[in-house]
Amino acid sequence: MAEPTSPRGTDDAGRSVIHDLGYRPYTGPRLGSTAIARSLVLTGFRNAFGLGRSGRSKVLPFLLLGLNLLPALIVAGIMAFVGLDRLPIGYAQYASTTQVLLGVFVASQAPVLFSRDLRHGTIALYLARPLPSAAYAVARWLSLLLATLVFLVLPVVILYAAALLTELDVSDQTREAGVALGLAVLLALSLAGVGGIIASWSTRRGFAVVATIAFLVIANGVVTAVQGIADGEGSTRVAEVAGLFSPYSLYRGLMGAWTDADTLAPPTGAGMVAAYVVVLVGLSAACVGALVARYRREASA
Repeated sequence: MAEPTSPRGTDDAGRSVIHDLGYRPYTGPRLGSTAIARSLVLTGFRNAFGLGRSGRSKVLPFLLLGLNLLPALIVAGIMAFVGLDRLPIGYAQYASTTQVLLGVFVASQAPVLFSRDLRHGTIALYLARPLPSAAYAVARWLSLLLATLVFLVLPVVILYAAALLTELDVSDQTREAGVALGLAVLLALSLAGVGGIIASWSTRRGFAVVATIAFLVIANGVVTAVQGIADGEGSTRVAEVAGLFSPYSLYRGLMGAWTDADTLAPPTGAGMVAAYVVVLVGLSAACVGALVARYRREASA
């Protein structure tokens, strides 16, 4: 007669046992939430350009980036072969000229960072780690901010290099490029905030893209129309105040105040210029705060 066998996972006395299957436990350093957040920022930045994803995901961001850089490369070529005594386009004016490409880039890549995790439910896995929901929100926003800055800063660097290679005045070019970089940071802060908060409330990428583009285009169009009418009627102050209601008009206003660019209704006086800066920074801060609240709510759901 066969001997009775113990159930799997128990010894002869019926007690539960743990079998050693040869797995090695992790013995390396535990880096904590800071390292997780840093890795999340880097991964998100790469994902914004399709790196680490499928080949199809790389087409749109690099196409937009290439189109954005093309005018700067053409200007650099003209400067090198013709030897102009000034840049055909100012450093700060460049972003205003290519603002449509910039808006499409932010609108199309913000859902990659914010909407996908919500749509596929992977947000629960992120927040189950030792990573606060606020850190997740800020990390995603930083990824979009860095990607937007690449879009804005690279043309300035190309134009600056072309200016120096053609031996334009170094001090003037450095000052103008520095102002353009400061304006680029302010614009990137606001666009990353707006794009991030819209994408964080939508699990559908198409809706987030359309909503972001619509917000940027409609707001800019309405503000430009109001400014044009007010300026034509001689209501300069009304035109300046209207410029406070769109990221692009805020950028153009500060560009007109800080450079010699000819823009529509630039702010006059230190108080109004300061108001433009405060609104740009405040818009970004408000959007980041809303993102933190959004993901805190998601973590407690």
